[in-house]
Amino acid sequence: MSTSDNTATDKRDVYARVTAQIINAIEQGVGTWRMPWHTSGRYAFSPINVASKKPYRGINTVCLWAAAQAQGYERGEWATYQQWQDKGAQVRKGEKATLVVFWKFANDSSESQEGETSHSSRLLFTRGYSVFNAAQVDGYTPKADADATMPERIAHAEAFFQAIGADLQHGGNQAFYAPATDHIQMPPFGAFADNVSYYSTLAHEHTHRTATAARCDRQLGKRFGDNAYAAEELIAELGAAFTCAHLGLSTEPREDHAQYLASWLRVLKADSKAIFTAASKAQHATDWMIARAGESVRTTGVAA
Repeated sequence: MSTSDNTATDKRDVYARVTAQIINAIEQGVGTWRMPWHTSGRYAFSPINVASKKPYRGINTVCLWAAAQAQGYERGEWATYQQWQDKGAQVRKGEKATLVVFWKFANDSSESQEGETSHSSRLLFTRGYSVFNAAQVDGYTPKADADATMPERIAHAEAFFQAIGADLQHGGNQAFYAPATDHIQMPPFGAFADNVSYYSTLAHEHTHRTATAARCDRQLGKRFGDNAYAAEELIAELGAAFTCAHLGLSTEPREDHAQYLASWLRVLKADSKAIFTAASKAQHATDWMIARAGESVRTTGVAA
């Protein structure tokens, strides 16, 4: 058997082992998947007012979360136009405000975000405030959280993904591959709980990118029908697990891979072989990325 044959066999063995371990984890029961980047702390999505330092509550939390998600804001700091000016910052021209609502009783200077009416005889009034996110202003530099630690980049993983040559952009609070522009969008590196979570998510989005006709030409409609989207998510997450194994970032599939896969397998529960088909296509995608990265990228995992 040639060296190339041995290398191909080694890769298949890794993929098979990772797939088997994930299936075992799913069968044993896994928890609820959560996105691996921060939703509090340094890159906080929990909205607070920069002037009072108090958190928004009730319906205001929902409204500000929705606005942050829609616009891709990386932090949860909000304030009125005047409050930003008091901080020495300026809301940029053309920025749209988000409305928050407070309630107050007649002849009472205090305000509440809950709208409770414990004393029905008192008149309740509402007052709306227009607030802007920190991403909408100039001249404001947030203080770094004292307990925030920046994960360290991993040189060979950086080299691997850079060698693939994808259009990679950072910013916002979502990770996705955009077929229309053929680019990958990622939250900032520092938003992730740890460096492997970053590279795992990056591998997931890179796997999605391989689906195009010019790359792996992944056709799922005939095989999966209405569940094609769920199948593609299975492929992307298995691809992430395989890539992490190839790069030596994780010798066993991470718990978050199994959690994520379990959520999509529930969608495909009528198809008991779905994960095996997904694993085969994920192997094809991972092999494509390894070949694209080239032999010059040295890893601590399986030889390229």
